[in-house]
Amino acid sequence: MAEAHKEVFRHVIAALVTNEPGVLAQVAGMFAARGFNIDSLVVGRTENSELSRMTIVTSGDDAVLEQVRKQLQKLVPVVKVVDYKDSPYVERDLMLVQVSTRTEAGPADKREEIITLANLFRAKVVDVAVDQLMIELAGTEDKLEAFVDLVSPYGIVELARTGVIAMPRGNPTGRTAKRQPAAASSAADTGPTVDPGDLPPG
Repeated sequence: MAEAHKEVFRHVIAALVTNEPGVLAQVAGMFAARGFNIDSLVVGRTENSELSRMTIVTSGDDAVLEQVRKQLQKLVPVVKVVDYKDSPYVERDLMLVQVSTRTEAGPADKREEIITLANLFRAKVVDVAVDQLMIELAGTEDKLEAFVDLVSPYGIVELARTGVIAMPRGNPTGRTAKRQPAAASSAADTGPTVDPGDLPPG
């Protein structure tokens, strides 16, 4: 008998961990040892100097998520694990991208086109060189990927991304956001975050 199809979701998990050496290696090692894939992992300081927040993005069905949560909670440095699967939340990823402005006709013929495109995405030009621009863009993963697709034909010289950070929205009405399958995301679908200002053009 064929195995029942398991629906795969994109999960964003936050873990509060103690500030001590080796915590990141322990968490990454746990994922690797159990075959869990990490799409994104970001660690940063919090309002408490003794704690750091780890934001982990992974994909899988609910059984995979439950295993991830249980294994994380078993690690000594982990204080608390929060899953955003049924809660409205805001997520952001930050990208710096160097885009070439050089063409056969000259070194800066495409500069105005790229700046106009950056403005449409509410991105910032943070450095200008003779033959390239450095652009800063923050938003959801889908927004950043849509921008990359549009500037790729100009020529991407270098690209760096921070990874996803997330925080739950204030939710006084008690409403929950409907989860979307991981494979169903698109440039126009920002998942639980519904902020028109973060959507790409169109």
